[in-house]
Amino acid sequence: MSIALITGATSGFGKAIAIKFAANNYNLIITGRRAERLQELKDALISSYGIEVIALCFDVRSRKACFEAIEQLPASWKAVDVLVNNAGLALGRDYFDDASLEDWDTMIDTNVKGLLYVSKAVIPSMVERKKGHIINIGSTAGKEVYEKGNTYCATKHAVNAISQGMRIDLLRHKIKVTAVHPGAADTEFSNVRFKGDEDQARKVYEGYDPLTAEDVADVVYYTTTLPPHVCINDLVMTCTAQANSMYLYKG
Repeated sequence: MSIALITGATSGFGKAIAIKFAANNYNLIITGRRAERLQELKDALISSYGIEVIALCFDVRSRKACFEAIEQLPASWKAVDVLVNNAGLALGRDYFDDASLEDWDTMIDTNVKGLLYVSKAVIPSMVERKKGHIINIGSTAGKEVYEKGNTYCATKHAVNAISQGMRIDLLRHKIKVTAVHPGAADTEFSNVRFKGDEDQARKVYEGYDPLTAEDVADVVYYTTTLPPHVCINDLVMTCTAQANSMYLYKG
């Protein structure tokens, strides 16, 4: 069976993506910071789908932890076929002059540097085999900038640019690179962004049907099902009520 490595797998998109790949007979390497949730997901995937799963508990913000986690994998598990760089978050929805420096650091270290570290650790085995597929989870916030989005939008613009750079530089190794940019999706995203303010988080999704984590997982998996000579480079997906990161109809 093929192997998929999914970062940020303890909730939201990452968890749904892990379930989708498991249901399609992939062995999985799942990563996350919450050990208990990671173990629960590992046990559920093995029980439900009869696949093999390795759970790696580390923070992608740590370069040392990223490289050590990948390096300690058994040799047969280093041959990752699909890497899904999903770990990411938004913190705060503030005017630039009011925003927290700590929030900025966390978003940059997770959304940008974490993606770079994990990719850099996994890519050598893909280069060696002249095959592999990297899927970076971006956002509609990586396509345009909106009020109080400042640094979060900047990190997702970076994901967009890094994906393009990867695609160009890895052509000679026959490695596919796909960026998937979801719009509004009902996950823990807003709870994290608004730091546990449930009322504020729920208001984000009132008046329309947002994407679900499963919707995103379906699309991510689909991009891996195409023939070897076909690659979806860049894919923006929103719910029907949303045009882009700025225009949303609530009615």
